[in-house]
Amino acid sequence: MLGLAGLPLGLQFTFLDPAADACAAAVGRHLEAAYTDPDALQELARTCERVTYEFENVPVQAAAELAHSVPVYPPPRALEVAQDRLREKQFFRSLGIPTAEFAAVDSRQDLEAAVAHVGLPAVLKTRRMGYDGKGQWVLRAPDDLEEAWEALTGNSPLAAPCVDAASGALLAEALVPFRRELSVLAARDTSGEVVCYPVVENHHEGGLLRLSLAPVPGLDPGLEELAHTYVRRALEALQYVGVLCLELFEVDGQLLANEMAPRVHNSGHWTLEGACTSQFANHVRAVAGLPLGSPQPRGWCAMVNLIGFRPDPAAVLRIPGTSFHWYGKAVRPGRKVGHVTVCADRPEQVAERLEQLRRHGVPLPERAEAGLFGR
Repeated sequence: MLGLAGLPLGLQFTFLDPAADACAAAVGRHLEAAYTDPDALQELARTCERVTYEFENVPVQAAAELAHSVPVYPPPRALEVAQDRLREKQFFRSLGIPTAEFAAVDSRQDLEAAVAHVGLPAVLKTRRMGYDGKGQWVLRAPDDLEEAWEALTGNSPLAAPCVDAASGALLAEALVPFRRELSVLAARDTSGEVVCYPVVENHHEGGLLRLSLAPVPGLDPGLEELAHTYVRRALEALQYVGVLCLELFEVDGQLLANEMAPRVHNSGHWTLEGACTSQFANHVRAVAGLPLGSPQPRGWCAMVNLIGFRPDPAAVLRIPGTSFHWYGKAVRPGRKVGHVTVCADRPEQVAERLEQLRRHGVPLPERAEAGLFGR
């Protein structure tokens, strides 16, 4: 999608992706190699004027090595912060951005003290990796601690261990009784100009994002302004270039930062049809040194992820205001293989069209089936 956004601007792309069937190969040259492959990195540095990434688990050392030869945006430091949940939380706190209570867990003994600090219920997480909800365990009672420890450090068949978990590098975090999950995306260019997209409401199931609503229904204007203030602080502190996503919890009329993603983000896919300038176009513009476009919404929009299945595109496209995006990936359970955007002039129309999608077999979160956008 970054490549598709850049082609009309006359840009050409080389994609480094270890997958033999990389879907980005359809819009550019594909280097099939590991992210740390020295020859592939040298080829990128030789042939590209700018380098960016769209996956927060790209090895920092690869980005840092490239940065010696070619501008890399977002800066490698953003990867360093985002890849370690403890460092990320400390970064937020240093900027005056509130978070849930947290504590580092470096040993089994630390786990007891950490839970005593943050209280129960809590979430035990690997500090690194754990994409799409993996590497997390909810602690509701003291008896849960041993099972969680065994699972996340790789000593139990109950949960697949995450990279780096065996070292004991975990994080305990208070389980937040949030009203809803939100995210805010913003883009910053090489001159320091920033544009912020409307705050989005997100619905997850099984650790996977299922549905995003934009703009978020019924959000206090003061909270939207606060979300924009927080994401601007992060952008400035990192001297960031590109699109950054800040994930937030709305709790008792306040916002708590959860995580950040130093890249274009799934919760911003609605911008392809729903905003004057998509997140992909603004990321490419920022990286290429071009002026940023307007982030204003064109109306009301919902984005529905297609996870592990492919609906009939014709049936989807018969619904007014819908757009179908297929990623060219093999279908398998739990894999995001496409998305549908639903746009309308009024929120009630979006809710009606979501209901039509559901009737065509596209699963929606339970709350969506009951009605959203004020229905």
